[in-house]
Amino acid sequence: MPSSTRVANFGAGPSALPESVLVEAAQGLLNFNNTGIGIAEISHRSKEFGAYVKETEALIREQLDVPSTHVILFTQGGGTAQFSAVVLNLLARHRLLHPDVPEAERVLDYVLTGSWSKAAYEEAKRLAHGATVNVVVDAREHSADGKSFDNLPPHSAYKFSPDPALIYYCENETVSGTQFGFEDGAPNSFPFHLLPDKPLLPLVADYSSSFMSRPIPRLAEHAIVYAGAQKNLGPAGIAILIVRKDCIVDVNAAAKLGGYPVPISLAYKPYADNDSMPNTPAVLALYITGLVLKRNKSLGGVRYYEEVNRRKKESVYGALKEGEEKGVFQAKVREGAGSWMNVVFGVIGEGAEKRFLEGAEKKGLKGLKGHRSVGGIRVSLYNAVSEEWTDRIVAYMREFIEEESKAPATAAVTEA
Repeated sequence: MPSSTRVANFGAGPSALPESVLVEAAQGLLNFNNTGIGIAEISHRSKEFGAYVKETEALIREQLDVPSTHVILFTQGGGTAQFSAVVLNLLARHRLLHPDVPEAERVLDYVLTGSWSKAAYEEAKRLAHGATVNVVVDAREHSADGKSFDNLPPHSAYKFSPDPALIYYCENETVSGTQFGFEDGAPNSFPFHLLPDKPLLPLVADYSSSFMSRPIPRLAEHAIVYAGAQKNLGPAGIAILIVRKDCIVDVNAAAKLGGYPVPISLAYKPYADNDSMPNTPAVLALYITGLVLKRNKSLGGVRYYEEVNRRKKESVYGALKEGEEKGVFQAKVREGAGSWMNVVFGVIGEGAEKRFLEGAEKKGLKGLKGHRSVGGIRVSLYNAVSEEWTDRIVAYMREFIEEESKAPATAAVTEA
């Protein structure tokens, strides 16, 4: 029975979690798997917790069809720590493979489609240690104002380097609300066909805000896929990594060839060698992630969520389009580039955004304010956001459209 005190949470992260999972997790805080010890107290070296980590890993491997060429790791620091880790580990790999290449000829390729890919790019420039950080494409150059991340650039605009040490893209941009399509070869898809024709490409994808929401295109062709847990899987604090085995390298050996010493907490090898536990992991976050994955499996996994999330986003974008036609809403992303997970838009008129948010609050619809850097409204539709919640926000959007559409006419009659 749903709690009467819970509201519809459309926050962008930490996001809503399934209520059944929260209830089960509450019990686990007192007694984890009948050990008589709470999950936040139990030793991470215990056989019970070790088995749980293995089970959680297996659930990801099964539901995403992760090939045996890749390992699954759970690390601390969320997705942001991976901005640094991917650079340091893949530069170390490149130095081991090509020890005689001058530093300036080591190239890191970045696809910029939003705030998070831009942040990853800035971190790469900090840590490049003389390597060249190349912008493959910048979506802002294809926007109407030259500064907005409101689109996915045409495939013709991408300029990949011939033999980079790293190729990075962010699959879903939480702030700007753009997301690559997943139909291979579609204009809004990531241009896999333009990548260098090289074996074992160092392709890195940030899936933080869309992980487990639908299948990952060409997963086996990626070197690293990573995701912070706090959007679709669990509490903040951990990241889930799918890493191709050739990218797990001896960073100390690479440092002897002139590279940066890599902090042990950011090197992948200690995690791979110690079942993701070179030190005490974020035990509670990992536990809840496992509970969510078990529930996902019982429902049908990513294929189930693909269909549910498709219906949710079509419903919200439909209401947004109605609002645009009535001059009430303004989409912030070009058609075809919009995210399934984060629908962003503006509310037209003086004080209208404030009225929208206040009205939503009164109806128990929370977490709708856009990111502070862009403003507006953001409706996040992560896996735990139910279709019932989605119907409620869509009904409210339509009610608001009706009220705002009548307001000018009412004012004109009053003035007359």
